[in-house]
Amino acid sequence: MTYCLAIRVDEGLVFASDSRTNAGADHISTHSKMHRFGGDGERTLTLLSSGNLATSQGVVTRIRRDIRSSARINLTNVEDLQAAAEYVGGISTEEQEKHRGVRPGANTEEFVPEASFILGGQIHGGRPGIEQIYPEGNFVRASISTPYLQIGEVKYGKPILDRIITRRTTLDAALKCALVSMDSTMRSNATVGPPVEYHVYRTDTFSPGTHHLLEEDDEYLLGLRRMWAENIRTAFENLPSAPVAVEDDTTVQIPRRRP
Repeated sequence: MTYCLAIRVDEGLVFASDSRTNAGADHISTHSKMHRFGGDGERTLTLLSSGNLATSQGVVTRIRRDIRSSARINLTNVEDLQAAAEYVGGISTEEQEKHRGVRPGANTEEFVPEASFILGGQIHGGRPGIEQIYPEGNFVRASISTPYLQIGEVKYGKPILDRIITRRTTLDAALKCALVSMDSTMRSNATVGPPVEYHVYRTDTFSPGTHHLLEEDDEYLLGLRRMWAENIRTAFENLPSAPVAVEDDTTVQIPRRRP
């Protein structure tokens, strides 16, 4: 399984992803699900992937090949983020059809080539943004009321995002929130796991931003996990007790039936 998220705040963008692609009883596979493009002073784009690994790898390979060959449409020349999302969505649907064709007669319930993506960044002349691209190729943008997007195993990491993230949240706080959201998901679902990647981009810099990889034994990741658990436990213990109703000692006498 996978968990990827992107957060949009006024100061910029935060992206985070796990790296686990398979978690069996005796075998764990990892693969990066974060791919960065640009950072050349004119545009910067980050792509997060979830779903069928063959499809997502095929999409990334095609994107990089189009850039190398200076294709008529590629991520270095699309005019805005919406056009970039349309481009990625089109490649995704093509890759899915190609993988379906490789397995003629296969049970579609057993083989699902679908993949989802989050594409975010900033292109000169536009504001930073994040788009979620569905397997069908269509996409939606994060809203003002919900300035984050998730793909993969989303339910465990959502509560902290709902409670903390607003458009006015600082980049530093948004990053901490993203990593706590990731840790909460890893704790509750063994198919999501480290290394954890994150990328932070500051609005209007058009730079590569800050990218970091946290291994399973990373001191910061371990400390964050420990402190979050301790503070959650402390907060719980400090909650007021629920009111307890006074027991009614009145005994209702039930009349006995006469024979």
